[in-house]
Amino acid sequence: MSVATLANARARAGIDLSSHVHARGRDWLLYQGDSQRLLEGFEAATFDLIFADPPYFLSNGGTTCQSGRRVKVDKGAWDASRGVEHDHDFTARWLEQCHRVLKPSGTLWVSGTQHVIFNVGFAMQKLGFKILNMVTWFKPNASPNLACRTFTHSTELLIWAAPMSKGKLLHTFNYKRMKEENGGKQMRDVWTMPTPRPSEKVHGRHPTQKPRKLLERIVDACTEEDALVLDPFCGSGTTGVAAKARSRRFVGIDLDPQYLDLTKRRLEAEAPSGPGRQA
Repeated sequence: MSVATLANARARAGIDLSSHVHARGRDWLLYQGDSQRLLEGFEAATFDLIFADPPYFLSNGGTTCQSGRRVKVDKGAWDASRGVEHDHDFTARWLEQCHRVLKPSGTLWVSGTQHVIFNVGFAMQKLGFKILNMVTWFKPNASPNLACRTFTHSTELLIWAAPMSKGKLLHTFNYKRMKEENGGKQMRDVWTMPTPRPSEKVHGRHPTQKPRKLLERIVDACTEEDALVLDPFCGSGTTGVAAKARSRRFVGIDLDPQYLDLTKRRLEAEAPSGPGRQA
């Protein structure tokens, strides 16, 4: 299915996706709105890969270190916890829709810290996902711990999962490519990568932006050229930039039109690395 077809698809479940289109390009499409609601508007088994960087529920009056200064952790109301039960219900509902719109041969990646990732894993298992790996992203340039009451937080965790099948799992894994990237050795589940460089923020900033290299590795590992990639919490659009650079098609959803504008700028500045299908 092309992104043009998605943009003009008839309404499903009472949701007219076309009325939520924020911007579109040759091989990408951005929607503005509540991802939980908009996901219901897609047909089942649409996407080859979903990468989700959901709220970590950290904006509750705490502090962190930014550029050597103590600052409040206040990313926005979307990142505030409303209690364990409410947070889990939110997580389970959007994961249920991701399970529905993911192809049987597709996979889902979800990033998080200890504040949310165990919640995500439990919900995945209840929904019938097969957890393939728990990848640890180690950040060698992580911010220092100003409170000095715990070890320095220098990692994030990523769950890689596939829909369950009665027989052999159907997911794509470009094992040889990952082995080549790792110098001819099997790639392990600990990835060392710095946080986004300043050059990745020339078009604007997002408080939870992921490094481009991280998303490019995920796209390379789990998809073939022309695959359709979804990010239901689009943020700064790094998933889309990685998808376009690898000649994949991309659909992003976000509540904030300013961040969608940032994603649009980044996508328009990115040239694909190879030929792609006309969307």
